[in-house]
Amino acid sequence: MNTNNVKKYAPKARKAFIEAMSKQAAKYGITKKKIEPAEQKGDLVLIGDRPFPALVIKPRERLVKRIEQQGFDQVMEHVAYSWFNRLCAIRYMERKGFLDHGRRVLSAADGSAGVPQILEECLDVELPGLDQAKVRELKLDGTKDEELYRELLLAQCHALHQAMPFLFEAVADESELLLPENLTKTDSLIRDLVASVPDEDWEHIEIIGWLYQFYISEKKDQVIGKVVKSEDIPAATQLFTPNWIVQYLVQNSVGRQWLQTYPDSPLREKMPYYIEPAEQTPEVQTQLAEITPSEIAPETIQILDPAAGSGHIIVEAYKVLKAIYEERGYRARDIPQLILENNLFGLDIDDRAGQLAGFALMMLAREDDRRIFSRNIRLNVLSLQESSNVNLPPLWKSLNLTGEWQSGTSQGLFEEEQHDLSSFAADSRYQLLQRTLERFKHAKTFGSLIDVPHEDYEGLKELFVTLCELERDGDSMQKAAATQLIPYVHQAVILAQKYDAVVANPPYMGSKGMNTDLKEFAKREYPNSKSDLFAIFMERAFKLLNQKGFNAQVNMQSWMFLSSFELLRKSILEDRMLITMAHLGSRAFSQIGGEVVQTTAWIIGCVGCSNYKPTFYRLVAGDEESKKSALLSRNNNYSEISQNDFLKINGQPIAYWVSKQFLTKVGSLRVLGKDYEVKSGLSSADNDRFIRLWHEVSVDSTSRGEYKEGFKWYGCNKGGEYRRWFGNNNYVVNWEASGRELKDFKNAYVRNEEWYFKEGVTWTMIGGGDLSVRYTPPGFIFDFASPSIFSISSENNIYYLMAYLNSPVGTLVSGLLNPTLNLSPGVLAAFPTTIKEKEYDEISSRAKRLVDIYRNDFESMEENVGFSKNEIINYKSSSIRNDFNFYLERSEELLTETVEHENYIAKYFTEIYDAGEDVSFEIERKKISLYCNPFYRYGVDDINRARDVQRSDLIVEIISYSIGCTMGRFSLDRTGMVYARSGGLCFSELVSEGAYKTYPADDDGIIPLTDQEWFPDDATNRFREFVRVVWGEERLHENLDFVAESLCLHAIKPKKSESAMDTIRRYLSTQFYKDHLKTYKKRPIYWLFSSGKQKAFECLVYLHRYNEGTLARMRTEYVIPLTAKMAAYAQKLENDKEASGSAAEVKRLEKEIAQLHKQQAELSEFDEKLRHYADQRISLDLDDGVKVNYGRFGDLLADVKSVTGQAPEVLS
Repeated sequence: MNTNNVKKYAPKARKAFIEAMSKQAAKYGITKKKIEPAEQKGDLVLIGDRPFPALVIKPRERLVKRIEQQGFDQVMEHVAYSWFNRLCAIRYMERKGFLDHGRRVLSAADGSAGVPQILEECLDVELPGLDQAKVRELKLDGTKDEELYRELLLAQCHALHQAMPFLFEAVADESELLLPENLTKTDSLIRDLVASVPDEDWEHIEIIGWLYQFYISEKKDQVIGKVVKSEDIPAATQLFTPNWIVQYLVQNSVGRQWLQTYPDSPLREKMPYYIEPAEQTPEVQTQLAEITPSEIAPETIQILDPAAGSGHIIVEAYKVLKAIYEERGYRARDIPQLILENNLFGLDIDDRAGQLAGFALMMLAREDDRRIFSRNIRLNVLSLQESSNVNLPPLWKSLNLTGEWQSGTSQGLFEEEQHDLSSFAADSRYQLLQRTLERFKHAKTFGSLIDVPHEDYEGLKELFVTLCELERDGDSMQKAAATQLIPYVHQAVILAQKYDAVVANPPYMGSKGMNTDLKEFAKREYPNSKSDLFAIFMERAFKLLNQKGFNAQVNMQSWMFLSSFELLRKSILEDRMLITMAHLGSRAFSQIGGEVVQTTAWIIGCVGCSNYKPTFYRLVAGDEESKKSALLSRNNNYSEISQNDFLKINGQPIAYWVSKQFLTKVGSLRVLGKDYEVKSGLSSADNDRFIRLWHEVSVDSTSRGEYKEGFKWYGCNKGGEYRRWFGNNNYVVNWEASGRELKDFKNAYVRNEEWYFKEGVTWTMIGGGDLSVRYTPPGFIFDFASPSIFSISSENNIYYLMAYLNSPVGTLVSGLLNPTLNLSPGVLAAFPTTIKEKEYDEISSRAKRLVDIYRNDFESMEENVGFSKNEIINYKSSSIRNDFNFYLERSEELLTETVEHENYIAKYFTEIYDAGEDVSFEIERKKISLYCNPFYRYGVDDINRARDVQRSDLIVEIISYSIGCTMGRFSLDRTGMVYARSGGLCFSELVSEGAYKTYPADDDGIIPLTDQEWFPDDATNRFREFVRVVWGEERLHENLDFVAESLCLHAIKPKKSESAMDTIRRYLSTQFYKDHLKTYKKRPIYWLFSSGKQKAFECLVYLHRYNEGTLARMRTEYVIPLTAKMAAYAQKLENDKEASGSAAEVKRLEKEIAQLHKQQAELSEFDEKLRHYADQRISLDLDDGVKVNYGRFGDLLADVKSVTGQAPEVLS
């Protein structure tokens, strides 16, 4: 169904219902802050100074008591969702025609949000307990429709109580007090419900689950990712399961059990997601035959959903069971009651979910039996209740099971308060009740994980029958006591019995989200699966099954691979029978985007059979619809590997998609961690404090090698984007005095310090996709996000290791052991180790060459450590176009060489690891992670488009390099970074030495960046001069045209009739700084001072040359002169306007004058602010980093929030 309407309506409905209930409670003197006293006077009760009928006293007292026990907010939430559920239930029933009187209660006769049909036709409506005389009186009055409708609605709820007491309360329930007034108004809760969700959306029972899912969605967002309180566990863990996944689970558990005994059953044709078992060995077939019953009575099939939610799974189970009953010839009208009473069981900790699950089941039964509401069925679908407030001794006495007291007497309850309990304790039934109540003290936290021994089942069942009889036929005290105890005994019965199938979408919650009680419970009761609730439920389900039962669930795929679930995985492979799995990956649940929630659906038999060949479906690609289609088409299936094969691999991952020969090969190898050290690095606990990009700080405080006293910043690997062989090493960490400050910092964790500054191999721990490792030269620390590998023997060449890990076999092994977003050191240490063959030296040599290629490529980008000089400039011809073509030719040569080395390595490892069936050794060009490779850099297959973008980007890089040369960071006379100290220290000495002889650096590190030419030394004119110096005067105009054309290919949009210099100026004034922020990861080295939106004045200042006098110089050299220039230009424009005889020209001039006046006003305001900051003579400590320093100038700078994360301080 289309869920858009429900998705929009349900979250806002929750707020509206809670607000309405709270408002109604306030009417009766009950608010969050206080509860007013109530005083009865005759037939009235005074609450504050307001009179009410005395009938409200008892329900109000019950409401107050609940609030005292549970809190105001929780009670309002509870009553709100109860009324929401009731109204949704009535809306569904009226749409389906399930109400006996045949009228619509909430909507008009045509289903619209008009006057409810029941109100229009109330004189013909008969409902139990409805006072017809009062109805007639109110109707004839003509002014009391609101009161009349309230009577009708409550009467309808009371009438439904008998059939569904879990959803519709008895007469005079306290929740009736909070039913809002004005229910017939156009803005009422009821009108909103009818209007927001169209009539046709109520056709299928599935809507109930979606309403619940979206009703709690905002609450889920509030609590997710935090330590979750018991009352918030449902919101944090509920997830509505798509119907096709539910069908897969039910049909392959409940349906499979039937087909094993009756293989010719027509049921198979009714189950589109049923998976036929793979062909098994004779030995396995014999074992299966031994455990397959010869016959099954439908009434004996028992199915449990231990985390039932809104009942989606048990609803689907009902459909399969119905087909089974029909096949066996049962009368159609008998089937619903048989299923509800004998076959289906469901538990949840959420009362809301319990209400809706029970309702959904009753609606399905109502479709098959018109009289189901009158059959007094007690459903086995419950929300678990806590017993912490139950006082057993008086209840036991009230039950009078021993006949010790006469019926109807007070039984001495008040006369013998100190009654000797020894007689109680001697009764086995009392002991059973006592044990049962003790177990459920924390039922809302532990839910179905609470273990009720199967040995108690018969006693509990007998006690349950007794209590039900007393509730029906006992005296008043027996009825009351039995009613109070039945929920606990009933839920105990369900948890004590054994099932043929346990089917669930369990809650997903890692140990970080568990509260203390739940975390301790998990450690104590489920040590093998304690890491996540879904795994605990997985293990719990086996305890709830009979010996031949099926465990069918959809949960997180992490249990298939992670080391934290290894013991659980091993126990399943050794002691259970994995029958089928649909590996869904991410996006199987359409309402959840992204890669974080990756799931798998599976059916596991309780009985062990290690040689069984499961049938797997690999559905990890695509969206929900494509996964569903692939499963229906039986695509991407694997069934050649037996359970036993997985046990051969270290860690026992469920890596079903690899070939048997590859599994055999890697299973015979020792693990990589035996030959190499695989280490996790430091965690700073505060990256803003301890980590910088290398260009943020002064070179004077930065070490580029081993640890030396006197330096503060040292290279630090921090992971980063997908890149192979070399790169991603642009960070530095504060390691002054051997990391003293970091080590003393709370929550910081320094791991494996003895391996810092050593040569090694690193990778990005969080990423997913193909494995990519990189060479780390000596001189680097590494952090938690970038674990590292080190050789512990001269025999273990790290280049050979890199070749193995960067090959398709490395990626295959990574996916085999842990196809998740995180590749931890423990997982990599568990890789099968390298196999050394005769080409060991050749492979090592090729890997070393690849490191060199990737290093040169990485260092060709100016923002990276090791940058020497812009690549295009290195070719030194007189034409930028020619140099660009030379660059393309050289890049193609490097790419061809790289592909040849990569393919050679890939083929080698594919052969020696017997992985020919699993991977291709032809490496795609788009996976060659070189910047000079447009297929990788731009992710496109259209080479012409890629070349256009590449050309544009290379020109942008030339412009950026020219700015660097103008600022003095780089020089045409020297390679690498020439100046990056602090405050312009010793810059003049460099000038004197001739460091900038060919192309002089700017005197003050201030370069105007304006949209028209106000200054001869602005960025545009300096770039023109740069092109002239590098490529010569002769082809200057040709080269500038090439630059402008290239910019318009991608960097900026082309503009008609624009000169090359105007295009370059437009790029510099509108786009350059955006590109600079992106290139330098929002930690710019050239800072854009800007007057504001009108761009009256903007200039770049080089971070490393900024000093206390920079702002004053900016003002005196640029801003004040510009003020005069603008005034003169404005006067010129006025004169031109006066002299013009063209109306069009006058209009153009007026527009330019108006714009100039705006700029003048902006410049004047900027000058005032600039003077204020210049007077402060602000100095920078580069160690503080760009994020802090950039925020010291208020709104003088552009894009402050983008850099600092906070809006700038604005001077008043």
